[in-house]
Amino acid sequence: MTLNELPAWIAPVLLLMALAGCVYALLAAALVGRFAARRSPLLAADAPRPGVTILKPLCGLEPDLFENLESFCRQDYAGAVQVVFGVQNAADPAIAVVERLRAAHPALRLDLVVDASQHGSNRKVSNLINMSENIAHEVVVLADSDMSVRPDYLERIVAALSQPGVSGVTCLYHGVPGNRGVFAQLAALAIDVQFVPNVILGTSFDLARPCFGSTIAMTAESLARIGGFRAFKDDLADDYAIGEALRAEGGTVAIPTFTIGHACVDTELAGLWRHELRWNRTIRNVDPKGYAGSVITHAVPLALLAALLPGAGSGALAVAALALACRILLCLRIERAFGLAPHAYWLLPIRDMLSFINFTWSFVSGAVTWKGHDYRVVADGTLIPEHGLGRESRATSA
Repeated sequence: MTLNELPAWIAPVLLLMALAGCVYALLAAALVGRFAARRSPLLAADAPRPGVTILKPLCGLEPDLFENLESFCRQDYAGAVQVVFGVQNAADPAIAVVERLRAAHPALRLDLVVDASQHGSNRKVSNLINMSENIAHEVVVLADSDMSVRPDYLERIVAALSQPGVSGVTCLYHGVPGNRGVFAQLAALAIDVQFVPNVILGTSFDLARPCFGSTIAMTAESLARIGGFRAFKDDLADDYAIGEALRAEGGTVAIPTFTIGHACVDTELAGLWRHELRWNRTIRNVDPKGYAGSVITHAVPLALLAALLPGAGSGALAVAALALACRILLCLRIERAFGLAPHAYWLLPIRDMLSFINFTWSFVSGAVTWKGHDYRVVADGTLIPEHGLGRESRATSA
């Protein structure tokens, strides 16, 4: 069947979906401004600061690893701080980075756990299980190794966690492409112009209940009540599952009104594709209906696809131009709201086309590649290793 033989009604439907995507982008732009303008809770100057244990599971020598980890060591926080690093291989090059941090911050308690024990199919959670015996303080903050934060991070996280009815805290994050080239910039655009507004709009209308590996803060008591990290040893979306478990305790998972940095390290299309495919399949597994409905957020590709079909008329390209203008407006709004550096706006249509192709391909199978290991995702969200063994590769950001 050729394009000209397709039913004439398909093009108008695609254009209606694209127009819905334009409305979505404009609404998201408005809600982003409202979200960022909210006043974050603060601790009183004379309020006690509980001790905090930061957990940092590591795997390999990631780009900017020392700088990212050191940002957690440079906190303006009056309470006791412990950072626990964990690796599962005694030859892991990340150990040398931890030793550099110890030399640079001799007054800070920096613990290292080297333990190859594997407790389930999720290797990161196995690492956390091994590390958890070293937790020394009342508040536990889990944060991925590719995150960077400002010096007031802990103060603001503890303030949010101290609010009535809050059982956990998580954080939005923005992309940090550095000087790694066009694919890192594309990765940052996906985070800043797709992930961030989608979360803000979803939470504003109570359509999403997120919890991100960028930050998960809770008390040690709450962690024990939800069964510790062992309860999530086989989950692909372990961060989401931890958030759901914390909510089941009767509280909420708060999202403060700031973002932290996520290092975008992909320098080739293949790596970018694998990361985003895993993210998409994770979201699809957590919220299949919401994920399918998010097709309208791909307004530019939908309009361009309609333009190729019979029945589209001359208005299809106009809708595509309108959709792109809405995307640029949303990007500008996010940059202003969170104080981000300007993006390369000419990459937006490329970003949108790549996202749409990846979105479509995510429905083909449940296979994912994570830290060089191949898995299948089964219906309940658990991971099953392919053939029991994964490929060894240079560690990349999760």
